[in-house]
Amino acid sequence: MSNIYKNRKYIILFLLPAFIFLTVYLYYPFFLNIFSSFRSIRTLGTYGKKWNEPWNENYVKLITDPVVRTSLVNTLYMMIATILGQVGIALVLALLVDNISKGTQFFRTVYFFPIVISATALGLLFNLIFLYDKGMLNQFLEFMGKRDLTDWKNESHALATMMLPVVWQYVGFYFVILETGLNNISEELYESAAIDGATRLQRVMYISIPMLRNVICTCLTLGVTGALKVFDLPWTMFPKGMPLKQTFLTGTYMYYQTMEAKNVDYGSTLAILIVVLGVILSRVTRRIFKESEDL
Repeated sequence: MSNIYKNRKYIILFLLPAFIFLTVYLYYPFFLNIFSSFRSIRTLGTYGKKWNEPWNENYVKLITDPVVRTSLVNTLYMMIATILGQVGIALVLALLVDNISKGTQFFRTVYFFPIVISATALGLLFNLIFLYDKGMLNQFLEFMGKRDLTDWKNESHALATMMLPVVWQYVGFYFVILETGLNNISEELYESAAIDGATRLQRVMYISIPMLRNVICTCLTLGVTGALKVFDLPWTMFPKGMPLKQTFLTGTYMYYQTMEAKNVDYGSTLAILIVVLGVILSRVTRRIFKESEDL
């Protein structure tokens, strides 16, 4: 049996199934998307009857489409909300839970619980919370003495109303990653610092956070690229970019063009934009929050 690990020619037997799976379900659809973006396609699952005239029609439209600019700006806001809200809050919660002696398992379960709930169910739940009339939030404000009801899904509040549930849902995901990173830090470091007179806050600032640098970098990369693809919860709350197409994100606008507007070729173009932006932003994020090789 040990000879299998010494003879590297057998490695291909283990790598080949995964390579075939990626080729069929990832690389082939991606290159087919590139092909589809140059053809006139109105029915999903077809190659189209003709090439676009001119051939770069969809890419010209991509540059001039005002909704694309709106979706990119909204996605930028979502990235900021991800960095500050999801990763930031998750880091604070992970540090707090790591510094308590009792109830850690309870808090881990409670904070992770939203991520296991269907995003569609959460979208419907938050729709009920933010209803203009008889919504839970407006009922609470009315109980507190506020007379004028607020339409939380109008033009001025829609973006914040959509982002709040998304941030809330994924805090637990990053919390688990950061909590795992904290558990991998040796207790001897904290004990040595305590002997030298370091306070609990100093141990967090000079041991926990520096030792979590690579984990935080990974969370930020996942968060920034994930903001480009977020779809289910925003679409449930604001289908078709309501109101007035102001709440479109790159992911929801791609779905709208492909499935609702039946512009499959333009949806393919938007998918390519998302992939290109994802690659660029992941590289930029890793360059800004450079991982340390010493950890």
